[in-house]
Parts: sequence; C-alpha cells; structure tokens
Amino acid sequence: MPWKPNARMLRDMSARQSVQANELVRRAYKYIARNTTLSQRVRHQAQLQLNQFPSKSRPAAVRNRCVETGRGRAIINEFGLCRYEFRLQALAKQLPGVRKASW
Repeated sequence: MPWKPNARMLRDMSARQSVQANELVRRAYKYIARNTTLSQRVRHQAQLQLNQFPSKSRPAAVRNRCVETGRGRAIINEFGLCRYEFRLQALAKQLPGVRKASW
C-alpha cells in the first residue's frame, strides 16, 4: 500500500513543527508565569506573551497517528501503527521481535 498523507496527517505534521519551533520560548514564559517569587506584573506579562502564541504551538495540539494510514485512534506507540496495521504487519512478519501468541 503506497503511503499518501491525508489532510489530518498534514495538519498534525504542521502542528509538530510549530510545537518544536516554539518549545523553548514557551517553556521559558511558562516558568516565569508560574514562578511565585517574581512580581505579579512580570508574571502577568509572561502570561500575556504565552497567549500570543498560535494555538497549534501547544503540545496538546499534537496527536499520535498511524504512520501508514493516518488513523488517530488505537495507536501502539512503540511501532507508531494503529492496531489493524500492527496486526497485518505482524502476521506478514515485517515487525522484528513480534510474533503471534498462542496458548
């Protein structure tokens, strides 16, 4: 099956890039905003700066998706595959160290 990115996968990729680009500055502002030893005015300014970031730069905007199909549910994190693709590739012996259990 050829890999073809759908709109959801492209949206997720752009969100991942935005999170990575803004991560360091966001963490700095977040640290300042939550530091109770600083003055209220400085903390408020940091909070305002945090609100200026685009919504896609939040880490919560990133969703794990299957690398083969783009499905957003039932992802097995170690392989990056949804449960159905994991099963297909495991039965085809394309995943190293994975075999069907029988008891």
